[in-house]
Amino acid sequence: MQILLLAGAFNSLTQRVFAELGDHGHHVAVQLALGDASLRAAVQRYRPDLIIAPMLKSPVPYDIWSTHTCLIVHPGPAGDRGPSSLDWAIHEGASRWGVTVLQAEAEMDAGPVWASVPCDVPPVGKSDLYRNEIADAALEAVLIAVERFASGTFVPRRQTDPALRGAVRTRPPMTQATRRIDWERDPTATVLRKLRAADSRPGVRDELLGSTWFLCGGHAESRLSGRPGRLLATRAGAVCRATVDGAVWIPQLRPCRVPGGPAPFGLPATLALGDRLPRLPEVPAPVHQDGERPAWSDIRYHEVGPAGFLSFSFPGGAMDTGQCRRLLAAYRVACTRPTSVLVLGGERDFFSNGIQLNVIEAAADPAAESWANIGAMDDLVEAVLTTTDRLVVAALGGNAAAGGAMLALAADEVWCRRGAVLNPHYRLMGLYGSEYWTYTLPRRVGEDTARRLTEQALPLSARAAAGLGLVDRLLECRPGEFPAEVAHLAARTAEGPDVQRRIAGKKAALERQNALRPLAAHRAAELARMRRTFFDPAAPYHALRGAFVHKEPPRATPMHLRSDRGR
Repeated sequence: MQILLLAGAFNSLTQRVFAELGDHGHHVAVQLALGDASLRAAVQRYRPDLIIAPMLKSPVPYDIWSTHTCLIVHPGPAGDRGPSSLDWAIHEGASRWGVTVLQAEAEMDAGPVWASVPCDVPPVGKSDLYRNEIADAALEAVLIAVERFASGTFVPRRQTDPALRGAVRTRPPMTQATRRIDWERDPTATVLRKLRAADSRPGVRDELLGSTWFLCGGHAESRLSGRPGRLLATRAGAVCRATVDGAVWIPQLRPCRVPGGPAPFGLPATLALGDRLPRLPEVPAPVHQDGERPAWSDIRYHEVGPAGFLSFSFPGGAMDTGQCRRLLAAYRVACTRPTSVLVLGGERDFFSNGIQLNVIEAAADPAAESWANIGAMDDLVEAVLTTTDRLVVAALGGNAAAGGAMLALAADEVWCRRGAVLNPHYRLMGLYGSEYWTYTLPRRVGEDTARRLTEQALPLSARAAAGLGLVDRLLECRPGEFPAEVAHLAARTAEGPDVQRRIAGKKAALERQNALRPLAAHRAAELARMRRTFFDPAAPYHALRGAFVHKEPPRATPMHLRSDRGR
């Protein structure tokens, strides 16, 4: 079918719906919601059989939904209405939620139901939940709705239909008054729920060190305590703040918007506070942790028999210079351990999205910080590529993009959860790219396909990536089951009879590659182009980075999304 996606942004869910509908043979185009006139023009241009809105905050114009079947993806169970559905679910401690595909009508979220799929609500942040359990349920519901629409016989049910088993409830937008943390009264569990319900937007508005900030993200601290509300320590850019019965780690802060100024953006908490931050102890968490009360850390290592697991989790999936260097140091330590398989990643949510554009944008010299960041990423990728005494597996529990996708391709094998989305390209940020992509991408898919992927700059579903050879193993599991599935597979691989033969084979292959064209030559050629871009003030990269970081709305739907293509 001809399907038109209407979206407020080409976010992770829209990308997944776009990619997977294409996998099912549909012709899919995207129109960003940049005003009613743009939506009307897109409908006139594409003449779609079906319109789907995976993520839309503004209403669909009457003349569109009254003449076309227009399906809205709502992140709540049947009968739930309102723009803060996930926020309320997390805030109130729901353990089960769902996604409903309903038909657009005059009243928001009130149309008849085409499909509704339940899902679990684990104790994670809203953005993590949205990209994983909610995205899984949304994709399933969309595919059901599309199949029902194609049948021509299905009649959607009104939300008041008893068969839907959902009470109609309209809840208002969640305000900062509801989100407010009372540091003198709220226990840690309540503080975490409030932080998670606001992650990563809008954040929890709060006063800290004489200024107003939005707190983004939160993790429990199991040992430190102090006077409620006081800052106790720092760790890897995060600050630890005391609660009435413990403490929480807050990884990022975002300042309030200055009237007339650009939209502010989140930064590591210690970087955002800058000179305001008092002298606090840096309390690093040991990377290698054992016991029942592990400390929160963004980098962790453990072993199960002959398999090692180096996991990491950075806000938004981006990796700044310091994070890259800390991960590289942990990787080098992991490589001293007596294991035959080393798993990189292996947790839920993002694998990596490459360099940290927010930190670069905030730097006194963005060009120099860009250069330092890409160098640190290259050092990490080089270490993975040149590991010849064990098998390295990249385990993608969630999305990977740009340099993060290339980090995964540096491993000997890529294992990927079925719900992940890959964006193996750099063009949309005005970059040629580095991280040895000119070696790792063509060796997996060939020169022609590598060129097509980087030039088209379109998202790939995990299944499509596996079909191209970018992914070696697809894991059909729920997000929370991914670490255990990876652990089981890694242990089986490490104990396999051919593991030493495979290790010897990868070492010989690297020696042959270096004889043809050394890895250093790929790095030098890539970085020569990147350096010219970084240090050219007129290069599009700088304006594109600023627009991305400040979340400036695009003036038009990008051309690469407007093509009506069967994928």
